[in-house]
Formats: sequence, C-alpha cells, structure tokens
Amino acid sequence: MNRNLALEFVRVTEMAAISSARLMGRGDEKAADQAAVDAMRSMLDSVECDATVVIGEGERDEAPMLYIGEKVGTGNGPKLEIALDPLEGTTVCAIGASNSISVMAIANEGGLLHAPDTYMKKIAVGAIGKGIVDINETPTENLRRLAEVKKCRVNDLTACILDRERHADLIAEVREAGARIKLIGDGDVAGALACCGERGEVDILMGTGGAPEGVIAAAALQCMGGDFQGILQPRNEEEIVRAKKMGIDDITKVFSIDELASGDVMFVATGVTTGTFLKGVGFTPWGAFTHSIVMRSASGTIRQIKAEHHFDTKPRY
Repeated sequence: MNRNLALEFVRVTEMAAISSARLMGRGDEKAADQAAVDAMRSMLDSVECDATVVIGEGERDEAPMLYIGEKVGTGNGPKLEIALDPLEGTTVCAIGASNSISVMAIANEGGLLHAPDTYMKKIAVGAIGKGIVDINETPTENLRRLAEVKKCRVNDLTACILDRERHADLIAEVREAGARIKLIGDGDVAGALACCGERGEVDILMGTGGAPEGVIAAAALQCMGGDFQGILQPRNEEEIVRAKKMGIDDITKVFSIDELASGDVMFVATGVTTGTFLKGVGFTPWGAFTHSIVMRSASGTIRQIKAEHHFDTKPRY
C-alpha cells in the first residue's frame, strides 16, 4: 500500500468529523451521522485508489452511500478494502459526550474480515497483554493474567465496558475481581484504542458490541502492537445466514487479530468529541481545529496530526 495515501485518508476523516461536529449536542443522531456520511463519501471520490467498502453503512438496499460493496476512490491506483464508520458513537455526538470519532481501516484486498452487521464478543488489550488474555477464559482469570504481566494488582487495572443491560453479569464479576471499570455509552473502537494509551486510563476492553466495529478496532490494534479476539454473536437465523454468505461458516469461531485484519493495514481516525485518545473538533471564527491519528502496521509508525482548517480557502467544508 502506498504510504502517501495516509494523508489523503486523514483528509477524509477530518471532513467527516468537522461536518458531524457541527451537530454535537443537538440531540439528532440521524442528522449527525448523515452529515458524516455525506462528507466522507464526497472526500473519498478524490483519493487515488480503487477501493471497495467491505464494512460500511449496511447493505446496498439499506444505505444509499458507503454501502457494503460500493466502489470508492478515483478508480486509479492500488486495489484496497476499506472498513469505515463515518461517525462512531452517534449517540455520544448527539448528546455532546466524549469519545465519538470518524474512523477508517484500509488494507490490501483480502486483508479485512467481511463481518456481518451483528454482535461480536470482544476482548482487547495493549501490547503488553498480547498473547496473555483468552476470550474463552473468565473475566476474572483474564484480569489476573493481565495484572501479572503488568506487575500490578488487579485493583490497579481498569476495564472498559459498554454500559448495556446485557453486561450486568460481566460488570458484577469485574467489580468482584477488584478491577476498576470505565463504562462507556457508545464507541467501543475508541475504547479499544484507549487500551494502548500511555497514561494507563484503560487496560482491557471486554464485552459485546458491533462486529463491524470489532474489525476496525482490530485493525487499529494491529498497527499498535496490541491484541484483539472476537466471537460473532448473531441474534437470529437471518444473521447466521448473512454471515455464511460472507464466507464465515463456523459461527462459534474465535477470530484472532490476524484473522480480522492482516497484511499491510492502515488506520486513520479524527476526533469528533474530545475523548481518551483524541481531542474533538474545535470551531473558530475562521475555521476549525482537528486532532487525528494515522497508523500503519507495516512500519509501526503512529502519527498524530493536529490541523488548522481555514474555511475561506476550503469551501468544500
């Protein structure tokens, strides 16, 4: 993959973030998400690549743009696969809370799992926990293992968990084990990213969330040397059939990070609202500030980009 594409893809998430950030706290999830989708689709047209959306806004009959299978880019350049979420954390953005982002994972053909729009049981850790945790073990055992390798106590660890009723037993067990918990309302891609943060605000992500977001999170952790495991959790027979049509025959399979995102992977994200890993969009009389991250698995390079956008010279914003 051409490394020079990194800046082009960052421009895509920047525009999506700016567009959706205008609707922060307005209480309209659909409008914020649509603003991000429109901006991301418009900017993708300018990127010199021949890319296919493998994880997007849904099936073609469900989404007018950025649907699964849609071709994006100029049609010239490398053939790529893209997993994207123009606004990860729509509810978070709509209520003005933290950790909503615009995000994309890019890989060569065959590099990303074509995950159906269903749930996925997940576990994610930073580099120090790679190969240590096991999604089939109990939360208590995984916390014990992680504390051992980090040379700390379990009650020094923080687990990031989506605040959902389905996680009542998980939350109770983590509390019983003695670990701290960071409950999040939405946006578990940002939660997975936080596992690799330097300040130790999050040590492990556990629980069940969206399978498409799982692939995107795995791509990020692949670039950062972390670890991720996932098991699909289809809710009905229709979702099982959809998964099999996408090439997943064993619904009970534990997907490793290398099976979710492999080869030369690129990950880009721009903060919409300020969170653990990225600052949100800030508006000024003349434009806006954005904070983005771009990473590549091939080189291990992680770049943080703080940009000023002057709207008088960027009318497309």
